[in-house]
Amino acid sequence: MKLNELSPAPGSKKTRRRVGRGLGSGRGKTAGRGQKGQTSRSGHSQGAGWEGGRSRLIMRLPKRGFTRVKEPLQLVNLRDLNAFAAGESIDAAKLVASGLVRRVDHRVKLLADGELEVKGLTITVDAASKGALAAVEAAGGKVVLTAAGEGA
Repeated sequence: MKLNELSPAPGSKKTRRRVGRGLGSGRGKTAGRGQKGQTSRSGHSQGAGWEGGRSRLIMRLPKRGFTRVKEPLQLVNLRDLNAFAAGESIDAAKLVASGLVRRVDHRVKLLADGELEVKGLTITVDAASKGALAAVEAAGGKVVLTAAGEGA
């Protein structure tokens, strides 16, 4: 078999119907859109939930509850901390400088994904998982949770 002998499976390719290409095509003049009206125009789109002009269902139903806007949380994994030197103190500013998180003013959470090979790190974050706390302490380090992350 050669590249120039390859062809698609029979029936897998279907030619596109070309509308508006003359009366002889069977889809000429109005191109299958019928006569006049909103749906015959180009750019027409009624959108989801349109009910012919009456008030749509989502507007008629009562609204309940509220939408909780969560504070953004930046995640850092244990394997990411291997880039730091042993015995170093790590905070949000150093994480931003190293490119592990984007913003200093957003909360940072430490997760236990990967192996921590660096010993004696002191990590200051807003929140940490139980596995991450155990792994850092097993490596001779310490995790300091800020006041905002004490419950997390």
